[in-house]
Amino acid sequence: MLTLLTQILTHTPRWVFVLLALLVWLGIKQLFAGSVPLWRTALMPVVMTSLSALGIVSAFGMSPTVLAAWAVVAAIACVVVMSRPLPEGTRYDAAARSFMVRGSAVPLLLMMGIFFTKYVVGVMIAMHPELRHAADFSLGIGMAYGAFSGIFLGRAARLLALAVRTDRAGFALSAHANAVTTDAQRV
Repeated sequence: MLTLLTQILTHTPRWVFVLLALLVWLGIKQLFAGSVPLWRTALMPVVMTSLSALGIVSAFGMSPTVLAAWAVVAAIACVVVMSRPLPEGTRYDAAARSFMVRGSAVPLLLMMGIFFTKYVVGVMIAMHPELRHAADFSLGIGMAYGAFSGIFLGRAARLLALAVRTDRAGFALSAHANAVTTDAQRV
């Protein structure tokens, strides 16, 4: 067993370990409360969802069934996460175009889930190429990737919805203040 593990690790390209270190670093940063720019709120789910989709395509090709399973589970997970309230203390600063968020282990867990799923699936398919065509295996992996993607997307969508609500409220307040000023000037 140890020999097999050693063989797997020695045949893993070095860039994979660099990517793992980068993802761990990004995930650890999100364990702490802080300010997150609006652009990064949208970028991370797009990148991780792309890695998820790439994991499916690289393992199973453009299988319509696997891609559909991924998309359906991603949509369900996204809707479920969007229906949950934001963590206490989450705020959007429209002027700075950034969010104040509590620290969370969820992003780290999701990134590790996608990374290790892709890694383990790659190793398993290299050792047992017939798995590439096993319906239960490919659907299960597609649904796992879909869950990771949907949770990432749902978390980002909740934050973006907060930004839109905050911007709309600020716009309505500004419009009301302008109307009051204009009425006062007429008098």
